[in-house]
Amino acid sequence: MTTSAKADIAGKDSLKPMSETVFRRDTYERLVEELEQLTTEGRINIARTIESARELGDLKENADYHAAKDDQGRMEARIRQLTAMLEDAIVLDDDSSADGPRSQTVEVGSVVSIRYDGDDDVEQYLVGSIEERREGIEVVSPGSPLGRALLGAQVGSKVAYQTPNGSELTVEIVDVGA
Repeated sequence: MTTSAKADIAGKDSLKPMSETVFRRDTYERLVEELEQLTTEGRINIARTIESARELGDLKENADYHAAKDDQGRMEARIRQLTAMLEDAIVLDDDSSADGPRSQTVEVGSVVSIRYDGDDDVEQYLVGSIEERREGIEVVSPGSPLGRALLGAQVGSKVAYQTPNGSELTVEIVDVGA
């Protein structure tokens, strides 16, 4: 399969990241709760920590103050990340995908079982956001070389993709699930 054919299957230009993120309902709700907690309690708590650290004296050599400001920066970055992800999120019901009911075609949100050419082991990957991570299943981004190759493929088909170091690998789609 050619690179342009793979990009067509993905429905996106292969060099552009996907603008929306697909989440299962429980993941979406967990992220909304996290955002709410960070923008309310989180900001109040960090403001209190910074104020307490300021009271300790000279800010130039105040490790507590600098640590609190670093924590504040990380928290605000997470708030921006969550806001951006949730803004364009597509939320899936348990029995559906972004394009309708689940099928044997790899889509964003699918758990796909693959076998590399020349290997007997079957590996499972979730094609989607790292926020969708599940116990025992590796996550592959739909925008990665493997993710782009898998999108649109069906059970029983073989797809090839080029790794970042230039090697070409071929995988067989063994199973697709949710």
